[in-house]
Amino acid sequence: MSQQEAKSFAEFWPRYVADHSRPGTRALHAAGTIGSTGLAVALLATGRWRWLPVALATGYGAAWVSHFFIEHNRPATFQHPLWSFVADYKMLALILTGKMQQETVKHSHDKGLQDSQDERDVERAMRNPRRGADA
Repeated sequence: MSQQEAKSFAEFWPRYVADHSRPGTRALHAAGTIGSTGLAVALLATGRWRWLPVALATGYGAAWVSHFFIEHNRPATFQHPLWSFVADYKMLALILTGKMQQETVKHSHDKGLQDSQDERDVERAMRNPRRGADA
């Protein structure tokens, strides 16, 4: 399913995860999201709203650099700006709680794992990483 076909955030999320499959992409997104949020909070606290574009450029700049130079794909911001914004924070929360890699594996079917047996194998491998899918 392409991002343009997504009718809900639930449909959009797996594709978003697939488009952020490389750790470097996720790291730059996290840095940009944290940096832009910090700047936005500082601007709110000081009342310096004219600097808001700097906060936005920090977040979007880091994300777009990661898509163009690491992931080699087009940012979801262009098709679904609101869902992309929400997904950035969801991904950041998963990164900070150590659950993003599991989410990446869970949604890896967007890059080839299609049938339920493969998904069960992935789940089994996540529960017992030493034994892998043969468990």
